[in-house]
Amino acid sequence: MRNGWMFLAVLLVTLMIGAAARGDARQTAGAEQYAGMWSGTYDGGGTGQFEMTLDKGKDGGMTGKVNVTTDGGNYSADLKSVSFDGDKMMAKYDFPLDPSAEVVMTATFDKVSAKGTWSLRPKGQSDEIAGGGIAITKK
Repeated sequence: MRNGWMFLAVLLVTLMIGAAARGDARQTAGAEQYAGMWSGTYDGGGTGQFEMTLDKGKDGGMTGKVNVTTDGGNYSADLKSVSFDGDKMMAKYDFPLDPSAEVVMTATFDKVSAKGTWSLRPKGQSDEIAGGGIAITKK
C-alpha cells in the first residue's frame, strides 16, 4: 500500500513537470513571432521615440533591448525580463537615468503593431513615479 502511494506521488509530480514544460514551450513558440525591431512613440510623462528589439535568447526565452529618446537624455537598456502570454507582453528594464528605478512595460501585439503602457517605478515596488502609453510597429 505504501509503495502504491509513493508511485502515485511520483507519477503526479512527473505529470506536473511535463505540463509546465509544454506550457513554456508553447509560450516561447508563440513569442518568437514577435522577434525583430519595433519602432514608434511613447507618451505620458513626456513624449519621444521608442525602439525595442526582441530576440530569442540562448535559453529559448525572449530577450531584448530598448532605445529611448527623452527630454532628459537618450538611453539604451537591456530588458531584464520579457515574457509573453499569448499576444500580451510584460517586460522590465533598469532605468539608466536613475539607478534606483525600473521601467515596467505591458503591450498587446498583433503581427505588425503593438500598443501598451509603461510605468516608471522604484525598483521592486508598484508605486508609479510616471507612466504613459507606447505605440510601436514592426520594422
